[in-house]
Amino acid sequence: MVLARCAPIGQEPFWWVNNAGAVAGDDGVVIVDTCATEQRTRRFLEAVAEATRDAPVRMAVNTHQHGDHAYGNSLLPDHTVIFGHEAMRDAQLADPLIDGCPPIWTPVPAWGNVTRRVPAVAFRSELTLHSGRRRIELRHPGHAAHTAGDVVARLPEERVPFTGDLLFNGLTPMVLMGSLEGALKSLDWRAGFQAEHVVPGHGPLAGRSDLPEILARHEQVCRRARWCPPDGMQAGIGGHEASLQQGTGMMRRPGPAPPWGRAPHRARRRIQTGTRLYPASAWTAQEHECVEIHGIIRLIRPSGVTTVVP
Repeated sequence: MVLARCAPIGQEPFWWVNNAGAVAGDDGVVIVDTCATEQRTRRFLEAVAEATRDAPVRMAVNTHQHGDHAYGNSLLPDHTVIFGHEAMRDAQLADPLIDGCPPIWTPVPAWGNVTRRVPAVAFRSELTLHSGRRRIELRHPGHAAHTAGDVVARLPEERVPFTGDLLFNGLTPMVLMGSLEGALKSLDWRAGFQAEHVVPGHGPLAGRSDLPEILARHEQVCRRARWCPPDGMQAGIGGHEASLQQGTGMMRRPGPAPPWGRAPHRARRRIQTGTRLYPASAWTAQEHECVEIHGIIRLIRPSGVTTVVP
């Protein structure tokens, strides 16, 4: 059984709210990502336990280090072995947000009893896990994209990838700690999964027929974000405004704008300083702009888990 928890999206801001999943085999369960808060992680794990009749959680995978996908690691059973990319593990060890959010987050998310728990097994390129008869391939794109340590957990026989934040469905993708160039470079890699069912990092489940459009939108956003910084710097306008001037239907849809203004800020900073990645502690004008767009953080109640493949 392959399960997915897809957090609802709509008019509410989606800060710290993610998708996660589980793969149940004959000998136990492999969790793919946890959640940001104690409350949401416990609800997710309870839903998985109900669906799998309390099968033991033997292993877990983090698709990247961001808190909405990894802060709930500490609520997994002590015996659960966690896997992640080596860059993800290093970044999670250095992540300051779990210890205290910057003042731009108002109100501070209600983390609950979550503590830093990093993967016990770190890999560089690829690794294969087995859950009973199910094969789970963990693959890194070979370069930074959404982050430096992105991992896709792919079930090749069932043709189901858990993409983490390498795919956003119905939401504009973010590139904060990764690379716009790398995000573009990985598009063909993502298309090569030949998936029947896709579990994105955010947004609803997608099917094979949905993937070309999702990837096309990712490419459009990244290319427009690359265009914005030089003109935006010259015009003296912010990332959100500059990007809206080159907006697509996704970017101009009604409701609160997603925090995709980060990508132009990210690219502008690279031009100005020559740096490649934002450190996790580099809270600058781009975060202030994104929070202003969204308003306060709201905690969205998860809706249980959905069976992707029996």
